[in-house]
Amino acid sequence: MEINFDKYKMIFDYHTHTTFSHGKGSIEDNVKAAIDAGLSELAITDHGPGHLTYGVKRTDFPVMRAEIDRLNEVYPQVKIYLGVEANIISVGNYLDVSPDEMDCFDFILAGYHYGIPRGYCVSNWLDAHGLLPFFGSDLLVKNTDMTLKALYENDIKILTHPGDKGRFDIDDIAKACADTDTLMEISTWHDHLTVEEIKIAAKYDVKFVISSDAHTPDRVGSFHGGIERAIEAGLDIERIVNIREV
Repeated sequence: MEINFDKYKMIFDYHTHTTFSHGKGSIEDNVKAAIDAGLSELAITDHGPGHLTYGVKRTDFPVMRAEIDRLNEVYPQVKIYLGVEANIISVGNYLDVSPDEMDCFDFILAGYHYGIPRGYCVSNWLDAHGLLPFFGSDLLVKNTDMTLKALYENDIKILTHPGDKGRFDIDDIAKACADTDTLMEISTWHDHLTVEEIKIAAKYDVKFVISSDAHTPDRVGSFHGGIERAIEAGLDIERIVNIREV
């Protein structure tokens, strides 16, 4: 299926990374790239502090906040937000960002990743590599349960790449996203949501967002892979909140 990408425009990109976690560009680099891509809004959403190797230092959140406030004055043509891609975990409020820290952010993204001690990451990694036989159904229940609890106990704007890095019940998760008015991400960096997962989620009154998940400034505003999967799944483009037909 050949797609004319010129028919579509991304309005905003709410999932981008910088050198504050494991991105390759500064916040200002991403802002300039967003302007070049014709975006009207951009969010800086580096990884939550619970990640063992590339989580943001908690002391850097105020530094990031100050820089974004400054850049909003310098670049009035694009609205810049500070978010965080919090890591879904199995304890506490089920995110590695505490309720007290959330006031620092304009909104919260949340996703499941390896490298989180309190999130079955070793078991999920072993399972993904075929090294943990007979425990798949148990992991499906555990992964889905902690995701549902994270959704219901926190105000999450976007659930990032649902279904990635583990077994998840997308049906139950889509119901929860509809209940909590959480956007489900179609990532252009990860393979999820897959075409089949989009079909499952689309049965519910949930909206979607395409994100670049950019780790380098040149990928800010990337959306082609997400559009391809959405169209293949038969998803109405109007359900994707940041894509317009032109």
